[in-house]
Amino acid sequence: MKLHFIDRSDLSNNTFSVTHHSYPYFLKIWHHHRELELVLSIKSKGTRFVGDSILKFDEGDLVLIGKDLPHMWLNDDEYFEASSNLKAEAVAIHFKQDFLGNDFFKINEMKPILDMLERSKYGIKFLNISPELEQKIKTISTLSGVKRIISFIDVLNDLAQSETYELLASKGFVNSFNKGSHKNLDKAYEYIFNNFKEQISLVDVAKIACMNPSSFSRLFKKVNGKSFTEYLNEVRIGFACKLLMERDKNISKVCYESGFNNISNFNRRFKALMQMSPKVYVEHYRKVGVVG
Repeated sequence: MKLHFIDRSDLSNNTFSVTHHSYPYFLKIWHHHRELELVLSIKSKGTRFVGDSILKFDEGDLVLIGKDLPHMWLNDDEYFEASSNLKAEAVAIHFKQDFLGNDFFKINEMKPILDMLERSKYGIKFLNISPELEQKIKTISTLSGVKRIISFIDVLNDLAQSETYELLASKGFVNSFNKGSHKNLDKAYEYIFNNFKEQISLVDVAKIACMNPSSFSRLFKKVNGKSFTEYLNEVRIGFACKLLMERDKNISKVCYESGFNNISNFNRRFKALMQMSPKVYVEHYRKVGVVG
């Protein structure tokens, strides 16, 4: 996936933008932009890529994406079939952190919102969203003037008060992506995302980054706080989790589809990262109805 920068500078004359999308499928563009983005998936399912997080999404998925955090919503294969009548519908709100001025969210009453906006640099998935909050988000696009601004602040406040959420991208990914002095690593990340299902090595990725393996290994560990192998395994396990949440996915098949070359190594790596075996992971999500 090639990373694209999307210029949304036309928002400069507006406090924020609200778009209600309804397409056959979401655009397959791995991208980032200067604005934060709140996305409510209304009708759609597939795989959500946020930084190095690769997870399944479905209807009712609500995510806040921070400034310049790479992301993409990729619909399942059935959405791209010629005979498909499926729709990918979502509300997307784009805004800058200072859309109400440099100091608005710095006042004491707004501190919970400011803290949430700071956390959004990792991407935030909100859990247990109420129907009332979903409706508030859908309604914003129908409002104008002061009512529109007040409604959006009300939504941000509700989200800031939520204690049920999860951060998506790892600290290592966010820190490395924001370090503009390591341009060679951008090529390495792109190569990893494109090829993690295959058998790739440190030597392969170092060559892409135009560095010798030892120098690349030291830089990668310094920037990410983890080795190349650890990072690659985390990306693979993230993808494996997505596959395991889909129906009729055999654990052994998932192992090889995720880039691992033997089941024992896959089980060991999975348990170390997820604190449970792949089998228990599937059983856990089956109990709550995520997988069938």
